[in-house]
Amino acid sequence: MTMFHTPRRRASVGAPLDRVDGRLKVTGGARYAAEFAVPNLAHGVIITSTIAKGRVRSMDTSAAERAPGVIKVLTPMNAPRLPGAKVTSGRAMRVPTLLQDDLVRYNGQPIGVVVADTWEHAREAADLVRVTYDVEKPVLDWSKAPLNRPEDVHPLGGERLIQRGDLSQGLAAAAVTIDHTYITPLENHNPMEVHSTIAQWNGDSLVLYESTQGITSVRNTVARHFGLTPDKVRVVAYFTGGGFGSKGGPWSHESLSALAAREVGRPVKLVLTRRQMFGPVGGRPRTEQRVTLGASKEGVLTAIRHHSKSTTSTIEDWVEPATSQTRLLYACPNVETQYDLVRVNVGSPTFMRAPGESTGTFALESAMDELAYALGMDPVALRLKNYAEQDPESGRPWSSKGLRECYASAAQRFGWSKRNPQPRSMRDGRWLVGWGMATATYPARRAPAGAIARMMPDGRVWVRAGTQEIGCGTYTSMTQIAADALGVAPEQVTFELGSTDMPENPASTGSVTAASTGSAVNDVATALRQKLIQMAIADARSPLHGTVESNVRVANGSLTAGDLVNVSETYAALLARNGGQPVEATIASRPGADAQQYSMHSFGAVFTEVRVDPDLGIVRVPRVVTAHAVGRILNAKTARSQIHGGVVWGVGMALEEETLIDPRSGRYINADLAEYHVPVNADIGEIDVAFIEQPDLHVSTVGAKGVGEIGITGVAASIANAVYHATGKRVRELPIRIEKVLG
Repeated sequence: MTMFHTPRRRASVGAPLDRVDGRLKVTGGARYAAEFAVPNLAHGVIITSTIAKGRVRSMDTSAAERAPGVIKVLTPMNAPRLPGAKVTSGRAMRVPTLLQDDLVRYNGQPIGVVVADTWEHAREAADLVRVTYDVEKPVLDWSKAPLNRPEDVHPLGGERLIQRGDLSQGLAAAAVTIDHTYITPLENHNPMEVHSTIAQWNGDSLVLYESTQGITSVRNTVARHFGLTPDKVRVVAYFTGGGFGSKGGPWSHESLSALAAREVGRPVKLVLTRRQMFGPVGGRPRTEQRVTLGASKEGVLTAIRHHSKSTTSTIEDWVEPATSQTRLLYACPNVETQYDLVRVNVGSPTFMRAPGESTGTFALESAMDELAYALGMDPVALRLKNYAEQDPESGRPWSSKGLRECYASAAQRFGWSKRNPQPRSMRDGRWLVGWGMATATYPARRAPAGAIARMMPDGRVWVRAGTQEIGCGTYTSMTQIAADALGVAPEQVTFELGSTDMPENPASTGSVTAASTGSAVNDVATALRQKLIQMAIADARSPLHGTVESNVRVANGSLTAGDLVNVSETYAALLARNGGQPVEATIASRPGADAQQYSMHSFGAVFTEVRVDPDLGIVRVPRVVTAHAVGRILNAKTARSQIHGGVVWGVGMALEEETLIDPRSGRYINADLAEYHVPVNADIGEIDVAFIEQPDLHVSTVGAKGVGEIGITGVAASIANAVYHATGKRVRELPIRIEKVLG
């Protein structure tokens, strides 16, 4: 018998596959929340407060109600009561403002909704509403705001004060200490797509077309507000035009649009203005972080103290987790981290790309650079001297790390060995040249996730999971995972997401999607493959009948006995012979015991070059070189894009971004893209990205850790460290503006 061996198909996972949804996006076929064609659609516009603290005494809506096209004006005086709107604590869940009382807690808070036949009519009518307030004096000065009681400081997933070893002894034993305070400002998300909702009732059932990173959390919260069971609410988000944390959970506008739609008896579209992106939907809080480091003369850390004070609103206890990385990034026997919180009359803060680690690495990695100079050590050498071979906080082994390799790769590509360590020692013509570096890190997390997969009679594959596409490439990477697990080309796979009637998945936050949804898709495709193999070997008419299951492999849309191409059959042939119906598998994928046995984090290194004009203080960033160990790369192109985006944002964080508050009124001063500065193409030089690929099967069944958040971490510190190297001026408060460099 002649046996023909079939060549193995090249794996899809890891390849730089073009986005499968790319054509839809560039041709206008991708429907975002505000773009769904819903019959009889009305338009809502939110009325926001113009004071920071007080009460709404009255709202004169008469002119607005007489305006063209106006259908309804909702205010705290006439809005119906919602059975589940009251939240007694801001610790566990978002506190909404749903017109249920007349209290004003920040400038820009929703205090009404105008519904009209067009957006223009609703916007014009909203300007006609006259509001009278009982004004109270707001708390707006961060430095004078009272601290929360220690027992009222509740960082997510942790304790206010964490101590390891004896800090006093560690500081006493140190030959060199540094002790400085680092400040990061209030910042706001500015995704291209503003928050948008269309609410459509059908009896007591509700459909929300929503711009969100978390369809399930929106469903559950809106259902609770209206006293509905979750199955009565369906949330649809096939595409989200960026979120970066601000769309990680529900705010007030989702329920306000549903409330308005129910009141007027027709669907209502509510799209926030750019100004309304400042306040009602969160931002990154201001932090003041005191970092104290002690080390022996050889550079061995003997003590680390990192105390962070951040701002929150007067209605929620949001704590920016800025000390999280400090407890584990470097080996040190004596560590103390502590959080404090001040309440001010601004909108509630929330997750913003790498919440905690982005702000925290600025402080810690700036302090490490200062310690390196105090010791006369190379900054990379100092970090390697204190390299943590296991998690210093838990004592667990790393699931994988690769940080040494990141340092080596980025340093070599950057040319770090050519650096003259003396500040102001390197020039290019009249420009001062500075080289700086920092460590990057972010937790690797996996959450429960479900998926369903079907092999169709024609050999095509259909997979569904109730996750979100927020621009990271989820449609594409999940297609690649399913294709490899079933041995078909990516073109044969249709992956669907974005609706709560699909198997439940976590919100697309915290870099969990690749590990969570990726594992679910891999596991369900593997289960479907096994089901098809068992069908074939049990079928007396199949050429694989009686083959040992473990000897059957999948490739090119076929089941094959080992490498024998003439002992195989296609999926389509197998299904045709067995009734011509789809074969289906479902799965609820969950993390295993590894999550309790290993410490799971991603790591990286960031090296930056800056040019500083010595007379004008202008800072330019001509190049950034990175290396990251983030587990298995699912798609080289989209993963690289994620790091590029993180670095660009890191440049903005270091040099440009700051939300300004009027100290008299609490009004957001620069609440638009003309005045809130973010990087543009001219601000960004070369970004050289590399990955240290170490598939981590402890984290996920696909070996991925996630890459969405880590790209921003360490970038601001590496720029600040480079500015010091260039100028000899240490800037400890972001953003690094001209006046701080020259001052």
